Amino acid sequence: MKVADNNYDYILIGTGINSLVCGAVLSKSGARVLLLERSDQAGGCIRTEELTLPGFTHDVFSGWHPLFVLSPAYEELAEDLHARGLTYCNTDRPTGVVTPTGECLVLSTDRELNSQTFNAFGATNLTGYLNAVRTIEDSADLTFGLLNSELRRFSTLMFLLNQIRKRGIASTFDFFGQALGTCADWLESSFTSPLVRSLYAPWILHTGLSPNDALSGHMGKLIAFSLETAGMPVVKGGSANLVRAFSSLIEDNGGVLKCEADVDEILVSGNKAKGVILTSGQSFQASKAVIANVTPTQLYQRLLKNASIPERVNKAANEFRYGRSNMQIHLALDAKPEWVDRQLNDVPMIHVTEGIKSICESINAAEAGYLPCRPTIVVGQPAALDKSRVPEGRWIFWLQLQELPRKVLGDAAGTIRVPESGEWTEELREAYADRVMERLSQVIPGLSNRILKRVVLSPADLERLNINLVGGDPYSGDCKLNQNLLWRPLAATRNHETPVKNLYHIGASTHPGPGLGGGSGYQVGKVLDR
Repeated sequence: MKVADNNYDYILIGTGINSLVCGAVLSKSGARVLLLERSDQAGGCIRTEELTLPGFTHDVFSGWHPLFVLSPAYEELAEDLHARGLTYCNTDRPTGVVTPTGECLVLSTDRELNSQTFNAFGATNLTGYLNAVRTIEDSADLTFGLLNSELRRFSTLMFLLNQIRKRGIASTFDFFGQALGTCADWLESSFTSPLVRSLYAPWILHTGLSPNDALSGHMGKLIAFSLETAGMPVVKGGSANLVRAFSSLIEDNGGVLKCEADVDEILVSGNKAKGVILTSGQSFQASKAVIANVTPTQLYQRLLKNASIPERVNKAANEFRYGRSNMQIHLALDAKPEWVDRQLNDVPMIHVTEGIKSICESINAAEAGYLPCRPTIVVGQPAALDKSRVPEGRWIFWLQLQELPRKVLGDAAGTIRVPESGEWTEELREAYADRVMERLSQVIPGLSNRILKRVVLSPADLERLNINLVGGDPYSGDCKLNQNLLWRPLAATRNHETPVKNLYHIGASTHPGPGLGGGSGYQVGKVLDR
């Protein structure tokens, strides 16, 4: 990476997907950009390492890119990124579900094939499936128009008025009424088969919501549509190759990425952001804007330490809520495992769950501070798409647990000893991982004999690796409705603007929320590029 001087048009704090997208858009327009990363490598939650053993390439945090390949950022930048080495591997069988008793269902990207599969479970299930994907198709301009726009703008108001003229008042109001429904209500009213419900129910966890949260129903339908449309793309050789492609694109356009550069303060003069100072004492000037890819906690409590911030904004930042915690388990295996149902052997992402009831049970336990008895296990098999990630004949698993408390008060099963401090100690981490592995072994016979090495990342470990994962929350903030859409990141601020002029706020804590879509970075990049 190039050595930075001190003067730039734009300075971006952090190098996650939103910073990379924003930096690419601005640098392509001719602006001089500097991206600063406190870690030893760029990418934020895109990080690839030989985490277990040499030759076993693991995506440490995120690793699946359906949101990115469907995003306007990818549409605009794909040619540049692929020219710099980005290659995606994909499949026509993106996901599946298996229950601990061995019942299994696999989803295809082929609508006709899916229709046959769902119809085999009963005509009602086929109708429910078709209604879900067609709902998103019919509302694509409205759904994606809102997700890909800054909501508190006159242009967005005009967009909504045009939608009302096009659809009619009653139809538009009906859309929003339906969109606010819950995932549990959608699944129970649309599908008679518990297994079909179980196929879609765990996916709502990937949005930071629960099946009983408002808006989760529409998000579930959006996921159903996205899986059918985009599959389950992974970056060949590991997601870090996406970061390398972005870095090359930015640097080819005169930009600079600097790692091990921890920003200590945003420099403010006359209520305008002028630059940043690092913990090392080095400073950089920004003639046009500073763009912070951080949580509200970081922005208002740490980085703006000497700025005058309105009390209502400080109060809102102090009250910003973080969501449930996350754990990851990475396994190096001596051979490709055999699932209890062989059709799962080459499916890249599988959920192990009993369905809606057990998911809600686990969420309730986690939110009460307890370790769930029956956790939903997200099982990623990247080697099913990309053999370059493992030595010949070997295999890796990427496991994710999304129903965990930040502070542990007890164990719902009563078998794991919890420290009085409630902290995620190494002992607690490994004990809970043992529970997960025992549960996974029910659907992968002989799994324990295939493990060459296991690496577990607790919520505390994840926060140590990335400061934005507060308490191990992978979505950098609770995603419930009152902290989403118009109210994300804060009801006291507007869009991605802040009370400080020339200071913008992007990242998972801001609209349109978490995920690898790069939405907030793209929105701010396009606003500043005008």
